[in-house]
Amino acid sequence: MENYRIALVEDDDEAAFYTKEFLKDCGFDVELFTLATDAIANLKFNKYDILLLDLNLPDFNGFEILRSIKNIVAIPIIVISAYSDIKTKLRAFKLGAIDYIVKPYDLQELEARIWASFSKTSVFKNDKEIFHIYENSIIFNEDRLNLTQIEFEILKVLIINKNNTISREILAENLSTISSQRSLDYHIKNIRQKINDNGSNPKYLKTQYGVGYILNF
Repeated sequence: MENYRIALVEDDDEAAFYTKEFLKDCGFDVELFTLATDAIANLKFNKYDILLLDLNLPDFNGFEILRSIKNIVAIPIIVISAYSDIKTKLRAFKLGAIDYIVKPYDLQELEARIWASFSKTSVFKNDKEIFHIYENSIIFNEDRLNLTQIEFEILKVLIINKNNTISREILAENLSTISSQRSLDYHIKNIRQKINDNGSNPKYLKTQYGVGYILNF
């Protein structure tokens, strides 16, 4: 089996030990970092296939690390955190996390999430991105989309997490306080019209019934 390299950023000694040992038994090469500064320094010069990132670290806030990593290297990031609220999850996804798992987690589930992330990030690589976020705009097939602020925020989350289903609850966080979650469907419909996506048989923005939406490209 190909040995995938995992960078684990975790300062909880017990959680770090059991997670590292379990993943090593699964055949992964695991390097543990208890400080964000050490992890970021190593990411600059060493290749890892995935990063497991705790949000609560002694030297840096996990969200600051997510921002920094985007400017250093392209790597799939799974957040592992005790925070289970939707706002924290949404913020992590917006900053580039591809998955989020709440502590305490089942180690076998973590392994499954890791394998799922490998398949999602390897199958859908393209030389030319159909969707591209540029400053406060979204480019679709080289044309700037005319989006409302709510549409922009919803589509931005879907682009950052392409090929991953995002729940209605997370997407609804972008709606105004006077909007109901039911209005999410209205905004999705408008987005589909603006990217010329057929609502009955969409090519890009698809509905995962009972769960949420997924943007494939």
